[in-house]
Amino acid sequence: MYLTYFNGNWAEGNAPLFGAMDHSVWLGSSVFDGARSIRGHMADLRLHLQRVITSADRLGLSCPLTVDQMEQLVREGVAKFPADAELYIRPLVFGTDGLLIPVPEKSAFALTLFDAPVPPFTGFSACLSQLRRPDANMAPTDAKASSLYANTSKALREARDRGFDNAVVCDSAGNVAEFASANLFFVTPAGKVVTPVANGTFLSGITRARVIDLLAKEGVVVEERSVRPEELETAVEIFNTGNYGKVTPCVRYEARTLPVGPVATLARDRYFAFSDTQ
Repeated sequence: MYLTYFNGNWAEGNAPLFGAMDHSVWLGSSVFDGARSIRGHMADLRLHLQRVITSADRLGLSCPLTVDQMEQLVREGVAKFPADAELYIRPLVFGTDGLLIPVPEKSAFALTLFDAPVPPFTGFSACLSQLRRPDANMAPTDAKASSLYANTSKALREARDRGFDNAVVCDSAGNVAEFASANLFFVTPAGKVVTPVANGTFLSGITRARVIDLLAKEGVVVEERSVRPEELETAVEIFNTGNYGKVTPCVRYEARTLPVGPVATLARDRYFAFSDTQ
């Protein structure tokens, strides 16, 4: 089920939003964010809604709604689904006018909610991509910009063609940035939990920050530092964090099989315990 709020109305299905001359269609001026409603629990919802406002501003757009207004719409929309639904919440801001430079006050807003069951904790496979994440002086990496996802899609297509589910993508210096579609964590042979330090080439996710905080409360310190790709070759655990799956283990990296390890399991358990209180 898809449910979209646009121009004051809710509509089911893949609601049309754009015109052929809209700035976002031919010049890529759109941003979005992703939050979750899991059986009515919406962890960090307001942080996601604030981020779409920030992303819009960084692309020269202006979100027409406040966080409070968006939250009210989200809760109104979630109430239209069954109580046990697992939903993806996607606010979208897009440019409709302007030649090359979008006109901020002409920005439009749509909110889509759709069924998206949380993936099972069985894991995914990944390989090392030859693609690189752009630096902040190359692309709007400080926003959740739709245009950045062409890079993501290409990395995922190449991984699929090699028989993998996802890809590890490096930055321009050759250090690990993240998975193509989520932030990356791993555990070293010495038992250290590590995630690549945010360096402007990828979004440091809201779920990433939440997991770091929840692990710290369990006495597990996460090191945020530069990571070389070869470190993943000896990792005893690799997992990701992101809005879609929250915490998901990588059970095959290149030719290596990896376990669903205790740190990933703890992170997932603590995350959903937190989510259930929201």
